[in-house]
Amino acid sequence: QVQLVESGGGLVLAGGSLRLSCAASGRTFSSYAMGWFRRAPEKEREFVARISRSGVTKYYADSVKGRFTISRDNAKNTVYLQMNSLKPEDTAVYFCAADVEYSASYYAAVAYEYWGQGTQVTVSS
Repeated sequence: QVQLVESGGGLVLAGGSLRLSCAASGRTFSSYAMGWFRRAPEKEREFVARISRSGVTKYYADSVKGRFTISRDNAKNTVYLQMNSLKPEDTAVYFCAADVEYSASYYAAVAYEYWGQGTQVTVSS
């Protein structure tokens, strides 16, 4: 079992920055990959970013590439999402997720077995 708790969401002006955190507990944190997803109002949940167990390999959705950075601190059992140059279209509930069984389909929500409760990010224009 893995428990995930996100924090760091809020209201920010367009062009601003936020850093989301996701604290994990349960299984050894360094043994599984982590991802971030988001769900905007009236839209499907979409992939944002993924980081490997070691933190070396990272993937990003095209819509956030160059603006968002995913990182992890295995000593603190925490994964981060640094979001810069935020746009109104980034407004969504952001979820962190754990891929314990390791799936090659890193962009698919079904690849992740455990999810946090989500944190709201609102970007005003």
